[in-house]
Amino acid sequence: MKPLVRVVTVGFGIILASAPIVAHHAFSADFDINKPVKIQGIVTKVEWTNPHVWMYVNVKDETGKVTNWGFEMGAPHQLQGRGWTRELVQLGDELIVEGSRTKDGTPRMNGRVVTMVKTGQRLGTAGSNPQPVEAPATP
Repeated sequence: MKPLVRVVTVGFGIILASAPIVAHHAFSADFDINKPVKIQGIVTKVEWTNPHVWMYVNVKDETGKVTNWGFEMGAPHQLQGRGWTRELVQLGDELIVEGSRTKDGTPRMNGRVVTMVKTGQRLGTAGSNPQPVEAPATP
């Protein structure tokens, strides 16, 4: 009976240890590398949190309709290594974002490069895209 208890205990430990791995999604779970997208809009919300920073921008189409797009970036510490700070992007700033759209077509994307319209600064997003286009931080 003792060997069975050991096996069950070890098995349960493996399941608990692997839970965080399963909880974190892969790029391909939500995003499609074959659906590149480039948007330009006004920042409405910034979520500077782990495990991913999310930003939201209002994008106006050719008919004047406004859609709020969300884009995922890397973790805060990864972004800081690429020149980002919490204060870099403010509500009302205009951004150009390039990345890969969601598989389901919702207005969300995995960002790869962000350009600040007012300064021309381009920064990589440290995103999970398997083919990231990392732009160097510009002074």
